[in-house]
Amino acid sequence: MSRVLIIGAGGVGRVVTHKCAQVTEVFSEIWLASRTLSKCDQIASEIDSTTIQTAQVDADNVPELVELIKRVEPQLVINVALPYQDLTIMDACLETGVHYLDTANYEPPDEAKFEYKWQWAYQQRFQAAGLTALLGSGFDPGVTNVFIAYALKHHFDRIHQVDILDCNAGDHGYPFATNFNPEINIREVTANGRFYENGQWVETRPMEISRVFDFPQIGPRKMFLLYHEEMESLTKHIPVERMRFWMTFGESYLKHLEVIQNLGLDSIQPIEIQGQQIVPLQFLKALLPDPATLGPRTKGKTNIGCIIKGEMAGQPVSRYIYNVCDHQACYRETRAQGVSYTTGVPAMIGAKMILQGKWRKPGVWNMEQYDPDPFMADLNRYGLPWQDQEFDIDIDTLPVDE
Repeated sequence: MSRVLIIGAGGVGRVVTHKCAQVTEVFSEIWLASRTLSKCDQIASEIDSTTIQTAQVDADNVPELVELIKRVEPQLVINVALPYQDLTIMDACLETGVHYLDTANYEPPDEAKFEYKWQWAYQQRFQAAGLTALLGSGFDPGVTNVFIAYALKHHFDRIHQVDILDCNAGDHGYPFATNFNPEINIREVTANGRFYENGQWVETRPMEISRVFDFPQIGPRKMFLLYHEEMESLTKHIPVERMRFWMTFGESYLKHLEVIQNLGLDSIQPIEIQGQQIVPLQFLKALLPDPATLGPRTKGKTNIGCIIKGEMAGQPVSRYIYNVCDHQACYRETRAQGVSYTTGVPAMIGAKMILQGKWRKPGVWNMEQYDPDPFMADLNRYGLPWQDQEFDIDIDTLPVDE
């Protein structure tokens, strides 16, 4: 029986709170905190539970975080705030002696770049404190890391190639909206692509490489090669010859994104307007629909998984491990759409792994560094069932256009 503090009351925070409240044998008391207290109160009111309490906190402010953690006395902090706030929350956990979990790696506010070096640098401090920090316990990163670790444990002696495929076929009815924080989403998509091959990173132009893949339960969708953060840790911890990440985008999204870039609205450099400093991307974020409000109107499915090729006992092996989620089913359960659900459920499971001692050792760890089996079992148990099948399609031979 454990007390947890969840920081962040967006779509993912809503799902994490709902899911923790369903597992009372582990999460005996839940605190939900955010900069905006009313968002926390709204989520708490959705759940028929007396175990949820709320608080206001500025996650950029370490003393304020420390004060709240000391008042709540949780065993674990679940960070589902912004990636910009990872380091301040980690600092507060170290100061108060509390375990830490997040779903996305640190990203500097003034630079469109995400990587693990800042958080990996905390390794010795968490080890010395006897505390666990689990990084990237979402879906991608997160579940995809565990899929690959599971495949290596059960299907392969050696992995040669990995392709991570992320398809969101949901339709929210808006001409343009993002399914998670618009600022993070647009920064991610407009950056140069990268993939790992033969021990080095190969850079591509944004959206330069595409293929059409027939996603189970969804159908053919055009997907584009991007750089994504889980590849950094996976290529460090699991030897591979090549690793790539692909994500689907609809024509309307791509058309609007092109206009946004042409107008400079994706810039993170402040400009002065009538004596005020305004960051164009933050201004755009204020104009776009809040991803947390998309749940009631989003229909369709997501499919996220990994195609893994390698060998076992000298014989070639190819597997496809994936999950399919229905947006409306996710909303009926947690009042959030599928993208928030597929991130929030793994955050709850990762927290459960730590609190039950199944994934707990001092230091800073990525998902693939732990035994995948108990996590995979809980994915089936708590709403993200997965398929694991033989699969022998070469992505490089697929068409470029639908």
